Amino acid sequence: MELFLFHFQDVGNTLEQKFLGTPAFGTIDPKNLEAMFSSRFGERGLVDWEIDFGYGLRRQIFFPLLGDGIFTQDGAAWKHSREMLRPQFARQQYQDLDILREHVNDLIACILQNKKSIDLQPLFFRFTLDTTSAFLFGESTYSLRAAQSADDIEFAKEFDIAQDYVVQRYRYLDLYWLIGGRRFREACASVHTFIENIIDRRQASSTKSSDGHGRYVFIDAIAEDSRDRKALRDQLINILLAGRDTTACLLSWTFHLLPRHPQVLQRLRDEIQSVAGDNEDLKREDIKKMTYLANVLKETLRLYPSVPVNTRTVHRTTILPTGGGPDRSSPVLVRKGDNVAFCIYAMHRRKDLYGDDAEEFRPERWEEDLPLYHDEVNASWGYLPFNGGPRVCLGRKSS
Repeated sequence: MELFLFHFQDVGNTLEQKFLGTPAFGTIDPKNLEAMFSSRFGERGLVDWEIDFGYGLRRQIFFPLLGDGIFTQDGAAWKHSREMLRPQFARQQYQDLDILREHVNDLIACILQNKKSIDLQPLFFRFTLDTTSAFLFGESTYSLRAAQSADDIEFAKEFDIAQDYVVQRYRYLDLYWLIGGRRFREACASVHTFIENIIDRRQASSTKSSDGHGRYVFIDAIAEDSRDRKALRDQLINILLAGRDTTACLLSWTFHLLPRHPQVLQRLRDEIQSVAGDNEDLKREDIKKMTYLANVLKETLRLYPSVPVNTRTVHRTTILPTGGGPDRSSPVLVRKGDNVAFCIYAMHRRKDLYGDDAEEFRPERWEEDLPLYHDEVNASWGYLPFNGGPRVCLGRKSS
């Protein structure tokens, strides 16, 4: 990420380069991101939902694991998935926190078992796997527990292996096909089988849309819109991937930063004590009162967004609104097939948007009149931890 940051700081907010002989563009300009994600996203109403910027090779790279889910789809298929999944996330954000409590207790128990220093990140990934699987399937993998089932252990291992392969394939872009082979196929097949078995159990169960305790279960709700077993499997794996990794990364970076900034940690403790006191039965309404906590998380996502760099492929020749010409303010022509990379990590560290201390962790900045707010486009598109436009993260209000 530091290399991306160096290039943008050295060259400017929009640049052109060649990668493996293929023309490619990079940008950290909010005006260009607004065009890519919103105003030039596509022409609605067309049968094939034509778009200027799409996923390109992303579908082929991710397909062996994710299948035909919302993160591998473009056009009408993506639109259908979005419309099917959106109501479920709207319902989830109003659920109570009971589903989290046993997993928080499991996490604390794991930490207390270690008397010396401990690597929290693997525990956070197991924690978010447990919570996300409970929300999605109505049954948790309980990966934080010693008494975990053999199937759950196997799934967690194979899911990690499959993801590692996908990450490597993404780095190779046009040469993604060099990464794969039998082990990758075996890991993907194991993940698919695990999810399919859960689907079969839920469909055979008389308990629908809840886990037997009156709690909402994601799989039953979307099964009402689709009875296709493979379609259900693919959507569930897509949401599981997003729900586990993004939250685990946020927790990891937050706990990395807090001990290094004791004044922030102390103010956060004071706020939590003020709102919660000795009450262990916290509700979402209580957490919403913790405004400094919100700023701590917002600042962590600014410095360390869950998806720090990403790309789009030009589906039909169009323009980026700014970044060209001698003064770098003219439109930039991008042709069909070109790749445009955008680095949220670098954009979030622009001093002209966040102040001279933009590379420092300071949650208080969100209480100030930042330069970011002085331009309408910058204010809307200069902070994008959850993407933006029609593809904005469905779970941004649920995390």
